[in-house]
Amino acid sequence: MRLIRVHVDAALSPGAQVRLEAAAAAHVTRVLRLGVGDAVTLFNGDGADYPARISAIGRGTAEAQIVERTAARPESPLAVTLVQGIARTERMDLVLQKATELGVAAIRPVATSRSVVRLDAAGGRRKLDHWRGIAIAACEQCGRARVPEVAEPVTLATHLATPTRAARRLLLAPEADTSLAAESAGAGSIELLVGPEGGLDEGERAAAFAAGYRGCRLGPRILRSETAAIAALAILQAVAGDLGGGAPLHVRD
Repeated sequence: MRLIRVHVDAALSPGAQVRLEAAAAAHVTRVLRLGVGDAVTLFNGDGADYPARISAIGRGTAEAQIVERTAARPESPLAVTLVQGIARTERMDLVLQKATELGVAAIRPVATSRSVVRLDAAGGRRKLDHWRGIAIAACEQCGRARVPEVAEPVTLATHLATPTRAARRLLLAPEADTSLAAESAGAGSIELLVGPEGGLDEGERAAAFAAGYRGCRLGPRILRSETAAIAALAILQAVAGDLGGGAPLHVRD
């Protein structure tokens, strides 16, 4: 049976009557064709799921009554922050979606010298709302009850000057001697930096290394920015996270 999950930006509790936002109401009534009495699961990012039933449908509106609060799928034991060089719209959207599905804890969009997309303050706010919407939709699809933090876009220099709590900072570098799998083994938290189309320039790479990033290689081929981010996150979760059936993989460089 398909589990229909809807994000709600409100406090949730058993027995509560919840009004769905216009877009969510349209989706469950017009797209999914749900009616009064049909089941839906609500979540608000607090880490729990709230099974509910549609209780009322109006013109462009819908309400659901929460039945109970249940434990959601656990988050990955590996806290990954993806620091992603801002790429073209469709590529950046893909990274946001798949990174959320792959369990990242946070996403930090950064502007670099080779970023094709340039954002002013207003454009940055619009993009941020758009990216957060993509993360929420990905959580609805993949079953996560915590929405990863999507930070406001900043320059790479600003990010590098900001203190980090991550145990390791990793930068994909084809010439590195150590593999990503080896560098990530045993880590509890990782900050992964991936450049945009065209990668980081030499000055940015030097600044990243000076800020504590370690270079690591991903494989023998040069990957597009979005492919590299997705592949790297899958490796990190397989080695130190929650992909691959549970037990950590034993890797050799």
